[in-house]
Amino acid sequence: MEHYKRIVIKIGSSSLTNSRGLLDQSRMMALAGAIAELFRRGWQPVLVSSGAVAAGLGQLGWSRSNLTMPERQAAASVGQGLLMEKYNELFLARGIQVGQVLLTKEDLAGRRRYLNARNTLNVLLNRRVLPIVNENDTVAFAEIRFGDNDTLSALVAGLVEAELLIILTDIDGLYSGDPRKDPTARLIPVVRQVDESIVQAAGGSGTPVGTGGMRTKLAAARIAARSGLRTVVASGKDPAVILSLAAGEAVGTCFEPSPHSLRSRKQWIAFGSVARGTLTIDRGAVKALTEGNKSLLAVGVTGVRGNFPAGSVVVVEDDRGVELARGITNLSSDDLRLVIKNPGRGLEVINRDWLVCERSFSTCQS
Repeated sequence: MEHYKRIVIKIGSSSLTNSRGLLDQSRMMALAGAIAELFRRGWQPVLVSSGAVAAGLGQLGWSRSNLTMPERQAAASVGQGLLMEKYNELFLARGIQVGQVLLTKEDLAGRRRYLNARNTLNVLLNRRVLPIVNENDTVAFAEIRFGDNDTLSALVAGLVEAELLIILTDIDGLYSGDPRKDPTARLIPVVRQVDESIVQAAGGSGTPVGTGGMRTKLAAARIAARSGLRTVVASGKDPAVILSLAAGEAVGTCFEPSPHSLRSRKQWIAFGSVARGTLTIDRGAVKALTEGNKSLLAVGVTGVRGNFPAGSVVVVEDDRGVELARGITNLSSDDLRLVIKNPGRGLEVINRDWLVCERSFSTCQS
């Protein structure tokens, strides 16, 4: 792994806070030291850091149990300042400037804002400023939340075209069972594809101060794999593990990139965008998309749900409601409803260059 130059490092709340939910000075110092060493070696790291809500709760003396969304957002407003203040202090002492980047799902859902976020991150990286990314919990609501920083870290890794995503958590990696309950559970060193057996091996919820568990890390690894990235899930107890991974050591669980990775534009369609409607297609169109790598023509569309303008991202499903693909439509919902009543023979609804097939259809080249 030593040839990688851009790395996204995600660290969870449990790796940054102590038993009382307060920021742990020693852990944060170790993390800053490891990242500073990456800079010294010529790398361009991005830090996706949880901990704002946990830090805010600890500072305010509030209990995490039965928190309402406004209370969570209020805690984040207190904790985010504490978190960045500490990071700024630690990294400035090591000669590194930091930049705060707060995102919601809505920020990546629109193509223009997605590109703006990418441009900002690229400028920071190219000028040797450390971007510190977090979900904007203060203003996010359910419909525009990532829900966990694991997913956010995978999207950011694709955004900056990193080659490696490191997710630091409270266990050593993915095990064949829950190591806290099953003494025979073994560490799985390499995962080449996140299939159903791998999902079943993952546990449920994470620690009391976190929002994710191993399943959210698998979801992140899937996104990263389709974006052509390798993901490593490892213990964050000692952040020096970052340097071990950078030196090519086998630590934790390594999730290999997919052999059929998506280009940047299609990464956004698949993972960053929000679908505005749904198209139902017939069996001929299903075959054309999933086996023939063809564009979607109006003659194959049998139904339209939702109201959307031309240029919107839509879901494409078969007559059983199974999602097959997502893409950017050339026509509005109103125009589509008119067209499918008397479809033009060659009228193109979604060009194949703006269409992303689901992973299950390996013959559909994305």
